[in-house]
Amino acid sequence: MKYILAGGSGLIGKALAIRLVKAGHTCIILSRNPQKQSQVPDGIQLAKWDGHTPDGWGHLVEEADVVINLAGENLSSGRWSTERKRAIIDSRVNAGKAISNVIRQARKKPHTVIQISGSGAYGTSLDKIFTESDPYGSDFLAGVTRAWEGSTQPVESLGVRRVILRTGVVLSNRSGAYPRLALPFKLFVGGPLGSGHQWLSWVHLTDAIRAMQFVSENKQAKGILNLSAEPVTNRQLATQLGKSMHRPSFLPLPAFILHLMLGEMSTVILEGQRISSRRLVELGFRFQYPDIESAINNLLNFGFHPVTNPNVKASR
Repeated sequence: MKYILAGGSGLIGKALAIRLVKAGHTCIILSRNPQKQSQVPDGIQLAKWDGHTPDGWGHLVEEADVVINLAGENLSSGRWSTERKRAIIDSRVNAGKAISNVIRQARKKPHTVIQISGSGAYGTSLDKIFTESDPYGSDFLAGVTRAWEGSTQPVESLGVRRVILRTGVVLSNRSGAYPRLALPFKLFVGGPLGSGHQWLSWVHLTDAIRAMQFVSENKQAKGILNLSAEPVTNRQLATQLGKSMHRPSFLPLPAFILHLMLGEMSTVILEGQRISSRRLVELGFRFQYPDIESAINNLLNFGFHPVTNPNVKASR
């Protein structure tokens, strides 16, 4: 099949493109600065786009089977000022609208659009287990997710199958949340953040890209699907990091310090949600890293492998 990855020049997009090409598919990454993508492996094509118009790439949709929308400003690259919030929302909505408009105008349309989203759609809770039938929450991230997911909804009326993957925090030893979480433990000052009772829904990068390929190939997959291995509390995460890294894990970082450091963005760390991936599992997906112990041990000892056997381990 031929894939287009919008916003595919980041960590997840590149890993996904490598997997797809090694599996025999054709893959095009849409990037704002393709000339700067010097480390893109052979077999992956690059096309320039501005994130909100069809200029330079719209014609490529005529030949595509699947479009995967990964585009969006990084949530954790700065404090959430009013300007930053607007950039976070606009980058997602504009990209989704551009994809919808291009597909509307295409004579030959892709059969599938996969909208990558996040578990922040549900808001936060210390005790509820969120499923795909739960409504949007009322906080900033839930509002972002509602707008983000809505931006590609028009393709459904065009006969295109649309899948929304609401992912937990993607763990990789290359970048993202995991290196930041592991750093205090490397320095022997690791421990729970805030109360430690808040939930973290997470997924290993390998499983994230496997799931994206899985739903692109499984015609029964449609609508919203949660994507998380077994969620853990922050305290459970800290305990496992300490155990796997042979470091202490009892030095807490008080909530007020995180508030001072990060402002409103600290809610991502101090509050959380526990999501269920039962629907994805019922479709036949199996996590290679279903629990936090196997995921952290892999990240510490083996690194990241873009192409893996999808049936190595059964899911929870």
